[in-house]
Amino acid sequence: MRWHSTIKKMNGKKVPCLPPTLGLYIHIPFCKSKCIYCDFYSLAGAEEAMDRYVSALIRQLEELAPRCRANPVDTVYFGGGTPSYLGVKRLKKILKAVFHGYQVTKDPEITLEANPDSLEDKRTVSALRRAGINRISLGVQSAADGELRTIGRVHTFAQAEAAVEAVRRGKISNLSLDLIYGLPGQSLESWQSTVEKILALEPEHLSCYGLKVEEGTPLWQRQGELELPDDDLQADMYLWAAQRLTAAGYEHYEISNFAKPGRQSRHNMKYWTLQPYAGFGPGAHSDFGDVRYAWVRDLETFCRGVETGESVLAESERIPPRDRDTEYLMLGLRTARGIGRREFESRFRLPFAPIAAALEPFRARGWAVEEDGRWRLTAEGFLLSNQIILSALEALGREKERRQRAAQNHDFRVTG
Repeated sequence: MRWHSTIKKMNGKKVPCLPPTLGLYIHIPFCKSKCIYCDFYSLAGAEEAMDRYVSALIRQLEELAPRCRANPVDTVYFGGGTPSYLGVKRLKKILKAVFHGYQVTKDPEITLEANPDSLEDKRTVSALRRAGINRISLGVQSAADGELRTIGRVHTFAQAEAAVEAVRRGKISNLSLDLIYGLPGQSLESWQSTVEKILALEPEHLSCYGLKVEEGTPLWQRQGELELPDDDLQADMYLWAAQRLTAAGYEHYEISNFAKPGRQSRHNMKYWTLQPYAGFGPGAHSDFGDVRYAWVRDLETFCRGVETGESVLAESERIPPRDRDTEYLMLGLRTARGIGRREFESRFRLPFAPIAAALEPFRARGWAVEEDGRWRLTAEGFLLSNQIILSALEALGREKERRQRAAQNHDFRVTG
């Protein structure tokens, strides 16, 4: 194992710091059909390109492995699209390349996103487990078949129940279920029924996302003809779910995510806590080595570029650690961990007091909580997170402008 040259003191002695662990995101852009709300890069009816894509993906993994060699990989996340649609044999090939080229830790979290119709038998799940996958994220979305049909899902809730049983019988013990509230025609009672039926399945993790009408999607084009719950109803759905899931023993650890103790998504926590991750495949994003970058969002261009050695980079931006103060606030306030004075001031060499002052009015309204110098939002605050985060960012911006003016005037009492 290689060590970073960074040195820190521990019990009065100087010891080398371990390099940060790395998460790998592997994008699988294939779907059986495209849901009307989906804005992710995915393709339906492109099965003939699967083998070529897997070869290109493995080649990209192999080419980038040397620059990741110093960082132990402790999470791997197959996202999509519908990764399970790729099939066990192809997924095994990709994982073999990961284990061969990267320093994978002894207890990695390896997640596969799947749709219920692709995981209905124990043998498939067992084969995935033997390949190394130990966490399944199942896109259930609703327990009402009519709601599923409206948004273009190809499975029924009975298939979702069968998939959960297959996951359990296949001995994968870390299961996450995705749900969407605010669906066309959905009532508060229908949403409550979905949550209760999902709780009966006893997943270790739940993600509850409010429906977003993204421009360019079929849902965007059809929104005028569909009965969509208004903002107030969506808020009621969200708050009820947060209270019900908390009562059921789930920790509300991020705006949209709930987990049984110790079952938080280790991979997604990397995004929210500014840990490094490397993405592979068309449209995948990375934040690694103080550089944020993304690959082209086109399957043909990606495959051809990897095959010919041409660049498939779509964007790249270097962001030094000291310049990530806004990200720290934006992402930290999405989590139950929140943001901390000591952590912020040590990391960014800026005063936290202006940010605390900006958050104080929200504490008075019950939307934020401060404990031991750490600020976090309540469930009600999560609903207004955009407004609260904007206030914190504006306070930070004013402080940085003030310090910049002071530096220009050589007033080191302010900037020191």
